[in-house]
Amino acid sequence: MERTGPPARYSGLLAAFSAALLAAGTLVASAPAAGAADADLARNGGFEAGLDGWSCTGGSGAAVSTPARSGTSALRATPAGSDNAKCSQTVTVRPDSTYTLSAWVQGSYVYLGAAGTGTTDVSTWTQSAGVWKQLTTTFRTGPATTSVSVYTHGWFGTPAYYADDLTLIGPGGDPVTLPSVPAGLRAGEPTSSSVPLSWTAATGATGYHVYRGGTKVDSVTGTSTTVTGLTASTAYSFQVAATSAAGESAKSAAVTATTTAGGGGGDAGLPAHALVGYLHSSFANGSGYTRMADVPASWDVINLAFGEPTSVTSGDIRFSLCPVAECPNVESEAEFKAAIKAKQAAGKKVLISIGGQNGQVQLSTTAARDAFVSSVSKIIDTYGLDGLDIDFEGHSLSLNTGDTDFRSPTSPVIVNLISAVKSLKAKYGSDFVLTMAPETFFVQLGYQYYGSGPWGGQDPRAGAYLPVIHALRDDLTLLHVQDYNSGSIMGLDNQYHSMGGADFHVAMTDMLLTGFPVVGDRTKVFPALRPEQVAFGLPASTQAGNGHTSPAEVTKALNCLTKKTDCGSYQTHGTWPGLRGLMTWSINWDRFNNWEFSKNFDAYFGG
Repeated sequence: MERTGPPARYSGLLAAFSAALLAAGTLVASAPAAGAADADLARNGGFEAGLDGWSCTGGSGAAVSTPARSGTSALRATPAGSDNAKCSQTVTVRPDSTYTLSAWVQGSYVYLGAAGTGTTDVSTWTQSAGVWKQLTTTFRTGPATTSVSVYTHGWFGTPAYYADDLTLIGPGGDPVTLPSVPAGLRAGEPTSSSVPLSWTAATGATGYHVYRGGTKVDSVTGTSTTVTGLTASTAYSFQVAATSAAGESAKSAAVTATTTAGGGGGDAGLPAHALVGYLHSSFANGSGYTRMADVPASWDVINLAFGEPTSVTSGDIRFSLCPVAECPNVESEAEFKAAIKAKQAAGKKVLISIGGQNGQVQLSTTAARDAFVSSVSKIIDTYGLDGLDIDFEGHSLSLNTGDTDFRSPTSPVIVNLISAVKSLKAKYGSDFVLTMAPETFFVQLGYQYYGSGPWGGQDPRAGAYLPVIHALRDDLTLLHVQDYNSGSIMGLDNQYHSMGGADFHVAMTDMLLTGFPVVGDRTKVFPALRPEQVAFGLPASTQAGNGHTSPAEVTKALNCLTKKTDCGSYQTHGTWPGLRGLMTWSINWDRFNNWEFSKNFDAYFGG
């Protein structure tokens, strides 16, 4: 069923019914006069203080200066997809009392109502109001009702609506007490892009608002959070205020923190927008073999697929070119090395990719860790490569029972991988290129599930890349999650998104650039990555993998993420013109598909 507005037959019936009531004198068009003891109980009903006191679903609301019916501000709320842009506040009232709710609205379908009355909840609406129009309704509270929720909302899929001068007239409830001011605000150890904060619980608080430089940046229910999306080597000031149904306390004393300079996870010589592709160098499949010298200049990072272990737990990684019997047109070792040098001379990066679908790698012992470092170093040195791509799939990474905090992992396969990569980074220095290509199951699924869970029983691989990414974030050049071969994944809008269209890539990438609470725990927030550290991965053709996305949809996704245009139902939490680019499986499949993927990338970024 398409949700675009009340059915036309209902609209006509409602209009006729309202006209009949007006003619009979049963329905009064104007608001009843307030009694002598009555007061306006709505907080910030004119939106002169922004959205203070109001909560809007899905970040749909904003205070705007135009149009404003009176004063300098009004509410603008924009429905999107399954969100009707409901903005509400809780008001303290008296039991067994009558109240009149009124607001001036403008928009296609705009609703005004009250819920939790203890009697009959009420709402009223108007259709296609091109100018300011007043909506009014009345209700009586139940014998035990001490608070109600008053709200406005639009209709699914319609344009933004506006509301101003909302009032709730009636007898005030018992005097309310604001929560106390939080004390003991302190900053933990910053990273280059995040600062962890904690404070002492405030009396009477049900939640907290976190402010950075006077601007609210987070709302939490616990007494800690991590503020993400920050700039390296920058000083920030933070405050926190306690909240409850009664309102918000004064802000705490400020604490300052300076983000770190970051490590070698910079651009490593990459262009501002880079195209990353995997080259089937050690095997053939239906796409055919592509020689290194034949890779077009469009590709900025070429990942050699794949280095694989001698056994799952050995850590001993080997790489060799595809056998002649399997790939008749394979070049010689000397030709391959010369082609790599030519690519590097043209500013391209060539990496060894470890793992893949068939290359399970479990560094469960320190011996395996050390063998990994030694064998990967040998491959890098033999072919003169620029760095390493970690493409651990299947059962390579998992979390042991009880390993529940991505910030301090204890599972050996995780700890040893982090240690091994840090050793490689230390050996090759700041020019070492480090990329990762996890599946969504190992990253974004962590918003809902992490490891086997607090009581066991879940898939222990869920979110298992998060501790690796987090520990290496200051060394990480580029993360390109595989937005393909994926099930539906919940985004930060708490809606499930499925692969194949722009919204999936927007939602998955927004999670990386915004950060997210792991398993919804606001005390364990995976901090945002920098835009230049993020690309998203797609199949180059329908034959390359499930979740192929048409060039038109790829362009929509890039527009939404980098320009905030062409966005669909998912609303991003920012705009990132510095998004690094795209990854694809694979260069070979793109050649098979007449270079459609790389041509679209070049056309978009002017390559």
